[in-house]
Amino acid sequence: MYDNICKFIAENFKDDLATWLLGSPIKLTELSPTELSNEPIRADSLILLQSDDLVLHTEFQTDPDEDMPFRMLDYRVRGYRRFPNKQMRQIVIYLRKTASPLITKNDFRLEKTYHEFEVIRLWEQPTERFLTVPGLLPFAVLSQTKDPTMVLTQVAEAVEAITDQRLQSNIAAASAVLAGILLQKDVISRILRSEIMRESVIYQEILQEGRAEGRAEGRAEGRAEGRAEGKAEGRAEAKAETTRQLAVNLLRVGMSLEQIAQVTELSLEQVQALQREIQES
Repeated sequence: MYDNICKFIAENFKDDLATWLLGSPIKLTELSPTELSNEPIRADSLILLQSDDLVLHTEFQTDPDEDMPFRMLDYRVRGYRRFPNKQMRQIVIYLRKTASPLITKNDFRLEKTYHEFEVIRLWEQPTERFLTVPGLLPFAVLSQTKDPTMVLTQVAEAVEAITDQRLQSNIAAASAVLAGILLQKDVISRILRSEIMRESVIYQEILQEGRAEGRAEGRAEGRAEGRAEGKAEGRAEAKAETTRQLAVNLLRVGMSLEQIAQVTELSLEQVQALQREIQES
């Protein structure tokens, strides 16, 4: 889910991302991984953007990956094959703080082959860098701070000041999801109002996923409010099925329709319909 949120930010706030990573709002367009090679390419956390002179290759990583150095070399060679005259900036951005030595690894060595790339650890980045740019607000709580709850409150205030409702809802939803890396759900829901997020693409995706799991299992674990609603819906369906089966069993042992309606809290008409189903089968 975190990969999807970061991709959403990169695709919808390219100028903000370029200002942060490249130092200026270079106009960037999306570059499909298939444009680098017809061979299979891992794309779960891969973000490719390009300008006339530059390819920006960014990977957001929640946790360390020992294969990252080789992947960066692989993508660089693919990029050179497709765009031999373009520069390529490669940046790995780690989201979750960890003591793993892998997060300091920024090169690949194999005999006489050497390749170097950039690494950003969000928890070492100044918080102020993310609080003044809308597209970067979701990263603020993961930045260099001893009080992520306070930072999330600042993010919420910045979100409230956004006048474009769709932009506001998308930023709020992305901020809520990424804040889950550090903060508990009850803290996030207390600070970021769910009604702001309801119209966001991210919120709707989570909501649909939650409902699907709720219907399938009746006890789905929730992501934000979407999954919570899905879980409630699933429980309701499971309870209805249990009640229906109880009524069927009571009909089969000969209990009166009125008594069954009283015990199960079904209407007399519903019990009669079940009785007809049994008789027809």
